[in-house]
Amino acid sequence: MLTTRTSVDRRALITGRVLTAEPVVAPPSGEIASIIVQTRPEQLDRVAADIVAMSGCEIHGRDERGKLIVVVDAPNAGALGATMNSIGLLPHVHSACLVFHAIDAG
Repeated sequence: MLTTRTSVDRRALITGRVLTAEPVVAPPSGEIASIIVQTRPEQLDRVAADIVAMSGCEIHGRDERGKLIVVVDAPNAGALGATMNSIGLLPHVHSACLVFHAIDAG
């Protein structure tokens, strides 16, 4: 059986419109990140409680010397960045460093 080939316009391919004038819509995705948070040992419980209260945040490890491993699950990069900034601005947080980032394309 023969099929009809339709040529693809190069500009439509580059701009995300393939064979139609409608833009290609990306599937819903999610973002996950791991962050190491540093605080003073005596503030560890308080900082951990503040982080767990934030949407999409979980504590997956802790070191009694003042370190927390936080996993953040966010719907997009903007929300992930905002959450990371919020963690870094919490009282008694000395640093919040991104150590892993992945995108789930859905």
